[in-house]
Amino acid sequence: MDLKTDIRKTVLDNGLTIVSEAIPSVRSVSVGVFIKTGTRYENKENNGIAHFLEHMVFKGTKKRSAFKIAQSLEEVGGSLNAYTSKELTVYYAHALDSQLSICMNVLSDMLCNSLFRDSDIEKEKLVVMEEISAVRDTPDEYIFDLFQEQLFPNQPIGYPILGTSETVKQFNRGTLLEFWGQHYCPNNIIISAAGNLQHDKLIKLAQKNFHFNNIGTSVCFQRPESAKKIDLEINESVSQSHICAGLEALSYLAEERYNLIAVNAYLGGGMSSKLFQVIREKHGLAYSVYSFVDFYSDTGMLSVYLGTDKKNQNKALKILFRELEKLTKKEISPPKVNKIKAHLKGNLLLGLESSNRRMTRLAKNEIYYGRQIGLKELVSKIDSISPSTLFEISRKIFALDDFNIIKLSPSN
Repeated sequence: MDLKTDIRKTVLDNGLTIVSEAIPSVRSVSVGVFIKTGTRYENKENNGIAHFLEHMVFKGTKKRSAFKIAQSLEEVGGSLNAYTSKELTVYYAHALDSQLSICMNVLSDMLCNSLFRDSDIEKEKLVVMEEISAVRDTPDEYIFDLFQEQLFPNQPIGYPILGTSETVKQFNRGTLLEFWGQHYCPNNIIISAAGNLQHDKLIKLAQKNFHFNNIGTSVCFQRPESAKKIDLEINESVSQSHICAGLEALSYLAEERYNLIAVNAYLGGGMSSKLFQVIREKHGLAYSVYSFVDFYSDTGMLSVYLGTDKKNQNKALKILFRELEKLTKKEISPPKVNKIKAHLKGNLLLGLESSNRRMTRLAKNEIYYGRQIGLKELVSKIDSISPSTLFEISRKIFALDDFNIIKLSPSN
């Protein structure tokens, strides 16, 4: 099984990297600008500045007002958005293939020519502080900030992406320009595009539109140190207990990560997963229960979330750890492993129908591996999964005595 693709890469003289995949069968293009910066590039004093900067580049340039930026893609039926993560800030556009020039022009204008007006900064502080409050008022989201803060204490990877009200209040034009100048530079940026496009045209548009004067600074991460055996309960005005349990796992570069993805799918990857069926369907202890994995450049984590009545939280946790222990005591049966592999292949192939997913995959392959990992190689990695490899990774990762548990529970 393989897919015919036309993937090309060009590095411009200024260091800007461009990767693209031509898909002639579609009528759309997805373009993403991936900045290698995020929460991990911050410190305690400027926590949240990468996310704040992401907001600010939508607030106006020399050529476009904030309204014109918002209107630019919407008026031709497309979309424009952005997000900030622990290691990346991403700006992306999706439109008809005939609008590739507009996508590139708008993205470059935002990233190269934003005004960062003092009045806009003050207004956006209020917006971001409202966003921080909204997360605090959404306990099934807020629990993850609390969990990462405890898993990686006093380290940027554990800081909240939004920052805090205290840090956001301190931002000003000078701090924004300093951070922008350090990180928004050509050798720190990947432009990725997928859809009905020509790579040579994309290169010409990049050369025409993306002009940075920033030289930037290189950043080397120290591998974070994770906590173990934390059991913390925080009482808040919530109606049920929100629980996150997990521990440090694997990085993007770990060869065994496909086995961990498979274990995660088996454990809590959907309605047919083990935890959903046992904790929700069999015992009725939770409405929402799932597991997930996060990968970073040098570390990662595996966590389980469940929401339950406070009086049932100990019972639910007991069942959770019983299921985790089973994975370290006995292999998953071959028929079940085959179903997991079919599930992963299905997700992979369905994802390839989205030009946006392909665009994101191109960029992350370039950022984390320095090369493109083809469908044939991915399928081969999935095919190599077996009961014994899943048993081995479970025994390696699930040190049950080291699990960290954070509970956000009703105060009465």
